[in-house]
Amino acid sequence: MRILVVEDEVQLADALAEILKRNKYNVDTDYEGIGGLDDALTGVYDCIILDIMLPGMNGIEILRNLRKEKINTPVLLLTARSEVEDKINGLDCGADDYLTKPFVTGELLARVRALTRRKGSEMIDENKLEFKGLELNKSTCTVLYESNDVKLSLKEYQIMELLITNPRQILPKERIIEKIWGYESDVEYNNIEVYISFLRKKLSVISAPVQIKTARGIGYSLE
Repeated sequence: MRILVVEDEVQLADALAEILKRNKYNVDTDYEGIGGLDDALTGVYDCIILDIMLPGMNGIEILRNLRKEKINTPVLLLTARSEVEDKINGLDCGADDYLTKPFVTGELLARVRALTRRKGSEMIDENKLEFKGLELNKSTCTVLYESNDVKLSLKEYQIMELLITNPRQILPKERIIEKIWGYESDVEYNNIEVYISFLRKKLSVISAPVQIKTARGIGYSLE
């Protein structure tokens, strides 16, 4: 899953990005409001962590613009303010959750997990996704069926997570690149094909009851 962090405190933004990357999220960062809005409007993110006090354009303005443009990405507002009025204003403008600085890392991750749960896949616990008996385990970076499991590389895990959270949906190759490598990436389609080939072999090894199918010229789906 891909997360956008918009935070003008550079050290905090970079620390948040590192924490999220260690938890196997793809992360982009912006340190000011206008750039943050431009990135958020691409619609490629699964969650946006948005500071309220930003140079150029504040978080509330960004949020209003996103909802005006029908971008429904979950937004977690992050701010040093603790007044009830600020929370109410943020939530009324379309925020999905609100976290006041300073915060505990575990709480931040729990809120992100809650915001990024998707329909079509069943959450077994905070570290696992399931589809038709196939389990994807975040903490061990493995995919498992019955008593068989196999280790995945980081990119394999991220692609598998994208597929399992969007079951039976054809994911265009462009969308996969945007989600896994970033929308400004120069990664070519054959990179995706290589990782899909690896995943198919690993699913076969564990006798998984699902397949990664190719929609020729378009992309892939988990069936």
